Parts: sequence; structure tokens; C-alpha cells
Amino acid sequence: MKKVGILFTLLALVFAFNASAQEATSGAAITFKEKSIDFGDIVQGDKVSHTFELTNSGSTPLIISNVAATCGCTVPVWPKEPIAPGKSAEIKVSFNSAGKMGKQNSVVRIYSNASEPIEKVSLISNVLPKTN
Repeated sequence: MKKVGILFTLLALVFAFNASAQEATSGAAITFKEKSIDFGDIVQGDKVSHTFELTNSGSTPLIISNVAATCGCTVPVWPKEPIAPGKSAEIKVSFNSAGKMGKQNSVVRIYSNASEPIEKVSLISNVLPKTN
């Protein structure tokens, strides 16, 4: 009788684990075409921008609740409406190098209802001094 109880307990654990694993893989998911772009050398005061393409590779609509940059020199623009499963969208990020010098890595955080709730993309550049 004790063996039957152990067997039922093990089966219950297996089913519970399987259900939680399926739950973790369902929902919205973000897949980026690329997560960073390197502009190389730019001159102080230059403005550069890049459009990051993303796809909702999950099974439910993706809702981006916020996109935040590490400083005021980086400005993101993102879709406010839900992104259906299998559909794509764009996040445009602009970087203003005024007042910056040297290697820059402007990180943008994307907050959403995806299985990974915080994703990051970045604009990389090396800001050179202006020559008169």
C-alpha cells in the first residue's frame, strides 16, 4: 500500500511539473532580428538612430508596457498597441552624442508581458571630438 501512495505522489509531481513547463512556454515572447548595433566612430554632436525589428514568437498578444533608456541622450519610440502572435513591430531608438566622448553603449530596456519580461537592446558608438 505504501508503494501505491508513493507512485501516486510521483505521478502527481510529474503532471504538475509538465503543466508548469507548458505554462512557462506559452504566452508572449520577443524575438529580435538583432539586439545591438555598432555605429563605430561618430563625431561629437552627431545624432544616430536605428530601428530594432522584433517579432512576437509566442502564443498570446505581446504588450510592451514601457521602454526606458539609460540616459536622456537616448530616445526610444515603441508600439503602444498589442502585437499579435507571429506579427512583427519596430522600436526606433535615437542617440544624441552632444556632450559625450569616447566609447558609448546606450542601453534600452523593454518591459513587457513576455516570458522574459525585461529585454535589452543597445546602440554602441565611439564619440570623437569635433574638429573645427
